[in-house]
Amino acid sequence: MPSLGADMTAGKLVSWHVKPGDAVKRGDIVATVDTSKAEIDIEIFEDGTIGELLVGEGERVPVGAVLATVNGGPRPAAAREPAATREPAAAREPEPAPRPPPAHEPEPAHEPAAAREPAAGRRPASPLARRTAADLGVALDHVTGSGPDGAILVRDVRVPAAGAEPDRATTMRLAIAAAMARSKREIPHYYLGTTIDLEPALTWLAERNAQRPVAERILPAVLMLKAVALACRQHPAFNGFWIDDAFEPGPGVHLGAAISLRAGGVIAPAIHDADRLDLDALMAALRDLVRRARSGGLRSSELTDPTLTVTNLGDGGVPTVHGVIYPPQVALVGFGSIAERPWAAGGMLGTRRAVEATLAADHRATDGISGAAFLNAIDRLLQTPEQL
Repeated sequence: MPSLGADMTAGKLVSWHVKPGDAVKRGDIVATVDTSKAEIDIEIFEDGTIGELLVGEGERVPVGAVLATVNGGPRPAAAREPAATREPAAAREPEPAPRPPPAHEPEPAHEPAAAREPAAGRRPASPLARRTAADLGVALDHVTGSGPDGAILVRDVRVPAAGAEPDRATTMRLAIAAAMARSKREIPHYYLGTTIDLEPALTWLAERNAQRPVAERILPAVLMLKAVALACRQHPAFNGFWIDDAFEPGPGVHLGAAISLRAGGVIAPAIHDADRLDLDALMAALRDLVRRARSGGLRSSELTDPTLTVTNLGDGGVPTVHGVIYPPQVALVGFGSIAERPWAAGGMLGTRRAVEATLAADHRATDGISGAAFLNAIDRLLQTPEQL
C-alpha cells in the first residue's frame, strides 16, 4: 500500500485491474485504492508478471502492507500474514481516518493502569489520545472509549462516533487537520510576501489568447505556475523534502497544484516536470488534473512526489493567502486575487493589475535571505511572460 501523502496511514483496496499471470510494466495501473480524499489509481513501478494477490477487494490495510507479489520484481521485505488469519473486510471495525505517524511514541497496547486513571471530573484517556484530541479539536466528552474500563484511546479520537463509518468529507477534514497539525508542530515556518506587477504578463496573455479559440486559451494561473517552476530550477533549495534531519532535493520540479474538491477539502497532486512544459502543455496538464481530481482517476505517482505546492485563491476573492507547508515538502507558494492597485513607477502614479505572492518556507532548509531571492525570481520571470 503506497503512501499517498503525509496524511495517509491506511487505504482500502477498491478493485484489482490485474490478475495472477498478467504481464505488467512500469507505470501500468494495477489497482484502485480509496484514501480519505479520493479513489486513486495505483501504478506499478517494476516490470514483471503478477504473482499472488494478497489483499482482497474491500479490504483496508496500513501503508506499507504488501498488496501483491510480482515475479521478476523485487521480493517484499516481509510477507503479510496468511489471508485465512485475517478478518473479512465486513467483520472488522471501521478504520480510523488516516493520519501521519505520531511525533511521539505509539500508544502501547496495554497502558499502565495509573496512566488511565482520570483526575476528578475528567474522562479516562491516554496521554496520546488527549494530545491528538487537542490537535484535531475533538471534545473528549463526546468520544466513546474502547480501551480498558472505557478509557479513550487515540483510535477513538480519530473516528467521529464509535461504531460509525465516517463519510469522506469527515475523514478528509480529519486527515487534513492531522497533516496540518503535524506541519505546524514540526516545521519552523517563516513567511514572506511581495506584490507582483502583472500588467505586462496579462497584456501579453490577452493578445495571445485573442488569437485562440476559447477552449485553448491560457489562464493567468498557468503563468504563475510556470514562473514558480522556473524559479525552483534557479533556487533548488525550495524544491524538495526534509527527511531524517536533512534536505533531499526533488528529482524534478513536480509542482503540487492545490485543487478544491466539490465535496469540500483540498488535494494537491503533482504536475510532473512543470519547468519543462510550455504554457500550452502546462495548461492542458492543469485542466486534466483538475478534472480527474474532482471526478476520479488520479494516479498514485501524482500524489507521492510533489516537490513544492502552489495554492491559488484568486477565484476566492482574497487578496493574500498564507499557506501551511505540506510535509515533507519545505515550501509552499500562495497567490491571491488579481486586482487593480495604485502603482507608482517612473515618477508617475497610476493603477496596475497586481497580485500578492507569499512564501511559506521551512527554516531548517532555507532562510529569509534565500526566500526573498526566490520570491524575487518569480517576480522577474513574470515581467517577461514571452520567455516563460
